[in-house]
Amino acid sequence: MARPSRSRPRGRTVARWLAGGVLGIILIAAIAGFVYLSSLRGVGDAARRASAATTAHREPAGMPAPGRLVAAVVSVEDEHFANNVAGLAAVNGGGDPGGSTIEQQLARELYPGGSTLQDIGLGVKLALRYDKAQIMRMYLNVSYYGHGFWGVAEAARGYFATTPAHLTWAEAAMLGGLLQAPSDYDPLTHYALARVRERHVLRQLVVNGRLTARQATAIFAAPLPLR
Repeated sequence: MARPSRSRPRGRTVARWLAGGVLGIILIAAIAGFVYLSSLRGVGDAARRASAATTAHREPAGMPAPGRLVAAVVSVEDEHFANNVAGLAAVNGGGDPGGSTIEQQLARELYPGGSTLQDIGLGVKLALRYDKAQIMRMYLNVSYYGHGFWGVAEAARGYFATTPAHLTWAEAAMLGGLLQAPSDYDPLTHYALARVRERHVLRQLVVNGRLTARQATAIFAAPLPLR
């Protein structure tokens, strides 16, 4: 009579060892992450810092984030923004700035000079402290849009002679596309490149279900009223 095979129990043992090793690594990483976050400065002053930045750049305090611009920025910068867990960067692999979440980019604006790891950590803290609307409002109000324009109000006025609330889809797509490289995509000095970037943002809005392909094509074909 043939002896029963012992490979199956041995396989189960190996699987248990592997599972235990993976869980151990996850636990160690979680502890290390918690320790690192605890070593970083707090972000309770983020709103004050954002307000100070808007004042310095003559931006109206507490400017609400316009819906079309929010959609454009989320589509091209961090399409998983609404579902990010604690603002972790580079997990979803989306967005143009190498996987950076909007929380991480806001951390870079409010607390400059740190390492990428610090930006990630402070991004986590921002996500835990503030809701998505607050984070987006701060981000859009302190960011640079090229041509010397800081904040969404100044950018809307400077490029299109309008207010953030009255941005068209075309204008919102162009402003949203500027944030990755404001000087390179400045439409007043690099118009052709800015239009290429605008088209990319519009395509991302289609991908994310905010526009239809037909709408995006019509928006891009319409004249862009730059000042």
